[in-house]
Amino acid sequence: MSEPGESTDRVITPVPRITMQAFCESAEVAAVIEAASRDRRMQKAHSRVQMGGATAAVEAFRNAPTPNVIVVEIGAGRPNPLSALDSLAEVCDAGTKVVVVGHVNDILLYREFIRRGVSDYLIAPIDPVATIAAISDLFTDPSAEPLGRTIAVVGAKGGVGTSTLAHNIAWSVARDFGTATVIADLDIAFGTAGLNFNQDPPQGVAEAVFAPERVDANFVDRLLSKCTDNLSLLAAPATLDRPTDFAEGTFDGVIDVLRGSVPCIVLDMPHAWSAWCRRLLIGADEIVVVAAPDLASLRNARNLFELLRSARPHDRAPRLLLNGVGMPKRPEIAVAEFAKALDAPVAAAVPFDPALFGTAANNGQMLAEVQPGSKVTEILSELAGGLTGRPEARRGRVNPLQPLLDRLTRRKA
Repeated sequence: MSEPGESTDRVITPVPRITMQAFCESAEVAAVIEAASRDRRMQKAHSRVQMGGATAAVEAFRNAPTPNVIVVEIGAGRPNPLSALDSLAEVCDAGTKVVVVGHVNDILLYREFIRRGVSDYLIAPIDPVATIAAISDLFTDPSAEPLGRTIAVVGAKGGVGTSTLAHNIAWSVARDFGTATVIADLDIAFGTAGLNFNQDPPQGVAEAVFAPERVDANFVDRLLSKCTDNLSLLAAPATLDRPTDFAEGTFDGVIDVLRGSVPCIVLDMPHAWSAWCRRLLIGADEIVVVAAPDLASLRNARNLFELLRSARPHDRAPRLLLNGVGMPKRPEIAVAEFAKALDAPVAAAVPFDPALFGTAANNGQMLAEVQPGSKVTEILSELAGGLTGRPEARRGRVNPLQPLLDRLTRRKA
């Protein structure tokens, strides 16, 4: 029995391709279900909301097949809610799942609903996220591993260090929090993940994209290149052999496989705007927008924030990461002013440090490998913790040889 307003930070599994019809008695419940049906996690479901409650549902399906899910509201004033449900059961096809939205918090009534085959009982007032979670749970194996979290890192403009920061955030998630992580370099033509990790894998994301019919867990696992014990890379070929104007759902299969196999996936997004880029951004569990403290970044970041807030009303707002703050002799927009203009806090401000970033890039190393314990490393580790819901990094004795060991592991992989 789901309580009103119930919500958590857990990753909600996207609802599969189902049909769902809701029959409401109140405008308030109808509005919430309408809002839920427009959520990114319900994009594969075909939903319809109408009024009339259980009576309308019985009439609708008296001579018609029932959908995968029926949501029916039973108001508090109904004298015999069980009889309404019994009438609905007479017209329901086998396999149809029924979710009741009720206005009475009564454990005995709840037990009677469950005994009659109701899949879930939501107590009004309901909210969109709890409703989505209830629908998702109908099709989720409770014994399955939790779904992996996707973190999309996107630049407000080119040249702001998006890929470098995406790779270092992923590296921090894997090292500082002991979480198995995959970096998916989605810039097929110009991706730099292979360079940043000093690797040249023969296969990568392109094989999955250009052969979607082959995508399954075993195939994707063969495409991964191991960087450290907890970090793997799905590299981009960085070649111009083929154009990258993919269809909107091109990456759905490989992302679904990754989410089912690893706890964290960091999407290194290209600086481009296409249907598939938009889909991946909107569908991510967390979004990091990387910007420089300049006017072009501010304008583009504002556009991104407005779009994502509108398209993801039930999700956490994107996190703003300012990079290269404090460059000598360069006029900059102050961090506080940048945040005020976006009406969003700055999740992290990375100071300008050309020596650290340049050395790491030229050597194919992560920032913490070049300068362990640096301010930049601390900032990115804290951000990685926030993105994964684990604000405290693992504490323990630091091995001064760990960066070297990581590099040796990477070369052997």
